[in-house]
Amino acid sequence: MNFIRSVLHLLVMGVTVVPWALAVLVAAPLLSSTQIYWMCVGWLRLAVSSGTLILGIENRVTGMENLPVGETSAAVLLLKHQSTWETFCMPTLMPHPLAYVFKKELLRVPFFGWAMGRMDMIHIDRSKRNEAFSKVVQQGRRLMGQGVWVIMFPEGTRIARGQQGVYKSGGTRLAIETGAPVIPVAVTSAKCWPRKAFIKRPGVVDISIGKPISSVGRKPDELMREVQAWIEAEMRRLDPEAYPTEGEKPPQSSV
Repeated sequence: MNFIRSVLHLLVMGVTVVPWALAVLVAAPLLSSTQIYWMCVGWLRLAVSSGTLILGIENRVTGMENLPVGETSAAVLLLKHQSTWETFCMPTLMPHPLAYVFKKELLRVPFFGWAMGRMDMIHIDRSKRNEAFSKVVQQGRRLMGQGVWVIMFPEGTRIARGQQGVYKSGGTRLAIETGAPVIPVAVTSAKCWPRKAFIKRPGVVDISIGKPISSVGRKPDELMREVQAWIEAEMRRLDPEAYPTEGEKPPQSSV
């Protein structure tokens, strides 16, 4: 049954992404970047709602009261990254537009990547690290000045359930450069949508939003250690089965 559900959800996304992307490409010269963003979020809502309807995946969000208030308030969101699910659902949950920092190769993905290219986000060339970070700071400062929040995955890639990647300080460096607070976010999406797995399982994905951490007067590595400590402790609280005691094996993430 989970296999059939996974196939149906993939078909829904595949069938709807083509007309959505074409509509974005046609509308892009006529609409503002904000209007294009919310147009794209409309398709993400479809992907998430169909994920709930077909796959049986539901979100349980806590900590929304920790988000900054005000139309032009700045924030750098740093998330645990376990699957595609959080990349889809975060823009549907946040009260501000989000700008992802992502590798430019994604722009070549047919339809989905083409539409992403029309959004005002931060795509970088990872082979040019110094230039890439300068671009992140420059564009991040501009976007946050417009009330757009920057969202990054400090571990850099999807991490298997119960595992911990290497936390890189790019997100905290950006926060310090711009004076924006850091918002740590823990996500347990791998319980339902395992990394690199085709078959998804029904269940509840916890999304826990931590309190803002000031970046003023901080050092990037020291600030990232605080972010890492909060996220990893929260992951163990939300999904204790994924973090066995020493000598035990972690649960399998694929079916």
